[in-house]
Amino acid sequence: MFKYQIKSSDILPEVKIVTPDTFEDYRGEMWTYWEQSYDLLPNGYDFKISKFTRSRKNVLRGLHGDNFTWKHITCVSGELYLVVVDYRPESINYLKWESFLLNDRNHKSILVPENFLNGHLCLSDECVFHYTQSYPKKYVDVEEQTTVRYDDERIKIHWPINKPILSERDL
Repeated sequence: MFKYQIKSSDILPEVKIVTPDTFEDYRGEMWTYWEQSYDLLPNGYDFKISKFTRSRKNVLRGLHGDNFTWKHITCVSGELYLVVVDYRPESINYLKWESFLLNDRNHKSILVPENFLNGHLCLSDECVFHYTQSYPKKYVDVEEQTTVRYDDERIKIHWPINKPILSERDL
């Protein structure tokens, strides 16, 4: 039976950090990414979609979010710098952000609630970002998501890069 630690973010308490224990032997390593017993999602929410994004070094994706989707994020290959922003105007933490270093060695994952933005920067030559999404009624695709510039002056995120590679959407 695998064990894990779940703690709240220091800056954004609604954001959860899941750190699993791993089993390691001569064959390699094994750990649990998610168990329903973690009981972190609100009633009516279940993970419904699992996606992967492969990026090359210095690619920055985000900041993206919506009003309905919870995301459980990890890095399965390489290393990335994940930023989560509270985008709830009524929140005392509105526009506050926290960063997390995720990689294929620390196995950490971040649970991002609805109404929060997230973006990630690939730090290694290549990285694979994995996320599962939960929503109560329908999938919110790109056309309905909120996109905020990675260098928005209201947020003042300290990215470890000056000139990231961006998509048209993120420009």
